Amino acid sequence: MAIVLQLGLLVLGFLMLIKGSDWFVDGAAGIAGKLGVPQLVIGLTIVAMGTSAPEAAVSISAALKGSADITIGNVLGSNILNIFVILGLASVLTVVAVQKSTVRYEMPFMILVTVVMLVLAYTENELRFLEGVVLWVFFLIYLAYLYRMSKEGTDEENSEPKPVWQLLLMTVVGVGLIVWGSNVTVDAATSIAKMMGISDRIIALTIVALGTSLPELFTSVSAARKGNADIAVGNIVGSNIFNVLFVVGTTALITPVQFSSAFIQDSIVAIFASVLLWLLVLRSHKLDRKSGLILLACYAVYFVYTVIL
Repeated sequence: MAIVLQLGLLVLGFLMLIKGSDWFVDGAAGIAGKLGVPQLVIGLTIVAMGTSAPEAAVSISAALKGSADITIGNVLGSNILNIFVILGLASVLTVVAVQKSTVRYEMPFMILVTVVMLVLAYTENELRFLEGVVLWVFFLIYLAYLYRMSKEGTDEENSEPKPVWQLLLMTVVGVGLIVWGSNVTVDAATSIAKMMGISDRIIALTIVALGTSLPELFTSVSAARKGNADIAVGNIVGSNIFNVLFVVGTTALITPVQFSSAFIQDSIVAIFASVLLWLLVLRSHKLDRKSGLILLACYAVYFVYTVIL
């Protein structure tokens, strides 16, 4: 009887994610059109930060409870999964176009901040208040860049007849359903896995890691299929930047964040994933099915390597 209940909750969680991502993308895209803000900026800010809410909540609350070591693993795991799995699945389902500015500026910046985090953490094996300040300086530079982009908006006004208040409501309710749905899905899937005798390590590497990235998955796939590719790619790139600079930076300001030697290889994988993504779109400015399969294959190799060790 218990497993039936958990299966029901699992289905409910996925339904919340699907509907929430639809409303979120429609609302955010509508707002972009109404205000003349490029969809890419919406993807890099509102959508990216909204879908990163689970990572931010887990990491910052863990720091407040004295378990800051969770932060690095959570952020690195999510960032790797975001690129390899989320964009991999999205581009297998549909061709995902990528804007020139994303290839020229946002992706290299994503690579840079991940390298900076590794260098800062490697020197002392932890991230302290000063390192947190450095990451926040980069975050403020990133926000200034986004502000400049919004001022240079060229998107035409959206033909969507819905008023702004309704679009805002769709966006807020959508992100609420996404975050709530991800929590319900993770809890139900974890319970089912434990009932089936699956180890905590495997659960952490698969269900929990994927669970905190479910908002990005459903939002990106939904945006790509609706033709809002700027939101799809901007969501992932923005989320990864937000995770490193805001989540890790804020946590380091609160309490020292331990950086074990195992995180070095995970950081290198995260950097590799970012560089690979950049190289795949450098010439074509798009992610097709072949690119998606390459990204998914890389995650499969990383997963097997991590589990074996």
